[in-house]
Amino acid sequence: MSDSPSGWRRRLHDLDLSLAVSRETRIRVLENPGRWMPAEDFAPLLAGMREVTRRGIGEDLHYGVLSGDPERLRNAVITLLYDRATGAMVAFNALSYMSISLRGQDIQAVHLGLVMVDPGYRAKGLSWVLYGLTSMLIFVRRGLRPLWISNVTQVPAIIGKVAESFVTAYPNPFAPSRRTFDHLCVAREIMRKHRAVFGVGPEAGFDEEHFIITNAYTGGSDNLKKKFADAPKHRDGRANELCERQLDYARGDDFLQIARFDQPAALRYLLRDVPRHSLPALLYRLVFLLLGRLFMPLLHWLTPGTPMGDLRARR
Repeated sequence: MSDSPSGWRRRLHDLDLSLAVSRETRIRVLENPGRWMPAEDFAPLLAGMREVTRRGIGEDLHYGVLSGDPERLRNAVITLLYDRATGAMVAFNALSYMSISLRGQDIQAVHLGLVMVDPGYRAKGLSWVLYGLTSMLIFVRRGLRPLWISNVTQVPAIIGKVAESFVTAYPNPFAPSRRTFDHLCVAREIMRKHRAVFGVGPEAGFDEEHFIITNAYTGGSDNLKKKFADAPKHRDGRANELCERQLDYARGDDFLQIARFDQPAALRYLLRDVPRHSLPALLYRLVFLLLGRLFMPLLHWLTPGTPMGDLRARR
């Protein structure tokens, strides 16, 4: 991508960032590629994600960004990980923006979406990228305003990882977090409007007390259904015990985890999760995004006669 003024403006509008945060791995983050990336450019990326999925679970999936639906790509944030030596895609995370209503206001929440890792690259310390990096970038882009996060899974390892990354998560096997009214409102909105984002059909039920989606594997995510014995376990047995006790794996239940990413969560992520050797490269990008968020509105205010198209806050 060009570093012309228009290129820099689009970087501030929709993310297209590349980070070489280790000697082994290169990362690329694409925000809303369905809005700006030509279909012929995205096609090889989609093929790479589908190949990583087949290597990861031995099956194809047909929902979310993997469906190739342009509308899904218009509201997605995709994180791609590449092996720097071979150039091959080895993992990805596909997040989705969701419009919901909370306390009488229309806001955007983010669904953590599908995470896939090539079997040869598991247990290589990539979880800080796949579960926190993109949320951190979006949080900074929003001017450090709190961001609501959702996650749907029956895998104890993922339930535990999300709870570790977002201490406000409910359900949470590690902390006595409570189900606040805001947690419940966000969950209700997601189940009412956005089931297709995570491949859950209209016939699935929702247990509001425990945040369990019952009979969840009927909307395109069928090949992700597992037996408890086959689901990857977390190193802390409390996550495994929670899933085994509350989820009906034969029926196909999932937890819907809801969390709030805010300034304490961001600081915890930077100080605890990000490897020290990767922190300088990440902080450089975060500062750039934050400065863009702070100074672009000032530029708009001071230059009202300069046409900036969609960059204007209001037409």
